[in-house]
Amino acid sequence: MRFRTVGILIILTLFSADVRGQERLTLADAVARTVDQHPALRGAQAGERAAGAAVDEARAGWFPRVDYVESWQRSDQPVFVFGSLLAQSRFGPGNFAIDALNHPDAVSNVRGTVTAQHNLLDPARPARMSAAKAGQETAALATASLRRDLALATARAYGGMLVAEAARRAAESAVTAAGEDRARAERRRDAGLATDADVLVFQVHAAAMKARLAQASGEESVARAALNDLIGAPLDTTFALEELASPTVPPASAAIADLEREALANREQVKQAGLQVRAAAATRDIARAAFLPTVGLQAGLEFDGEGFTGRQRWWMAGLEVRWNLFNGFGDRARLAAAQAGAVRAEAERERLEDAIRLDVRSAVARLTAARAREETGRSAVEQAREAQRIIRERYEAGMAGVSDLLRAANALLDAELQQRAATVDLFLSERTLEWAVGR
Repeated sequence: MRFRTVGILIILTLFSADVRGQERLTLADAVARTVDQHPALRGAQAGERAAGAAVDEARAGWFPRVDYVESWQRSDQPVFVFGSLLAQSRFGPGNFAIDALNHPDAVSNVRGTVTAQHNLLDPARPARMSAAKAGQETAALATASLRRDLALATARAYGGMLVAEAARRAAESAVTAAGEDRARAERRRDAGLATDADVLVFQVHAAAMKARLAQASGEESVARAALNDLIGAPLDTTFALEELASPTVPPASAAIADLEREALANREQVKQAGLQVRAAAATRDIARAAFLPTVGLQAGLEFDGEGFTGRQRWWMAGLEVRWNLFNGFGDRARLAAAQAGAVRAEAERERLEDAIRLDVRSAVARLTAARAREETGRSAVEQAREAQRIIRERYEAGMAGVSDLLRAANALLDAELQQRAATVDLFLSERTLEWAVGR
């Protein structure tokens, strides 16, 4: 009866946490904290803003450019003096004198200009806009993909912490049980029912359990730091974690095709690959536009005078057609590179679609295996617990040796930890499948 009570206490210690003085942290809270403050997400959001600014920059090509320039110059250079006097409407007959033309007095000219330029026809302009919008959509998808990646990483860290806590508690219980077994062996030795060798074996076992506890405590500290790093908490903060939701039935193999279609429709990476194809096509169109003419409109106002007041006003308007006839075959090389880039983008999309199909199949296979391990683990714990009970009774009756008792204790400890890990792994396998199909 005493051994059964000890077993119950071990189980209660394994699966219940002392949460006094600890902040409670659910998985949903952990995920929310991660996607709220993670530096990688802030970087992705900055990338979104940069991509939006690139769209605004490309859109600026549809509007005219207007500049205002104000300048002051003074010189006795003959051409400058001649032109400035004309611009200021101060040129007179005396300025035609040979000596005045060759050796004029210095004059000042204050010039203000307002100019406007606009490309009426720019074959590359629509393609630049298309490429910028593709970049903006790609950045938004990258942020969404990162959110899902961080959520999955947080779930894995949360599950890893649960397993590490269970391992540490199990090791603590094993140390306590080993101490009780050693004390019991000493009493049996004193009663003449056991030998010093039996006591020594229990002492070695107790030392091994203490070493196991030290290792489990270290692994728990690492798991805690990993979770805290994701959620933005101090690395040594201790939270009271909740049990994960009960697993559901895994999908049937016949549904894999449907899951693949769902993944190809939902995964951000597939959409990003499509946008990369679109951006590559836009780059190709930009390269082709180099072989076409551009048409630009120019207009301006000019104000000239000796000072900032009383200046003369002039205007100018013009139309420019520019068509590059030869550029050392550089445009042809850029077009060839852009065409190759478009082919590469299409090939990358096909490769990515195959990789996503593999992600789905791998996730389904892992989920099926996790379900089997979880079911097997529950049976193994029950069998190991019953085997330990029987061997303890046989040991008390002198029908089993110390090694049999220790093997049974280790088998139960390992079975309980494996069952705990299998339960967490099943939950995480379900989350991984949801991630793989883009939910």
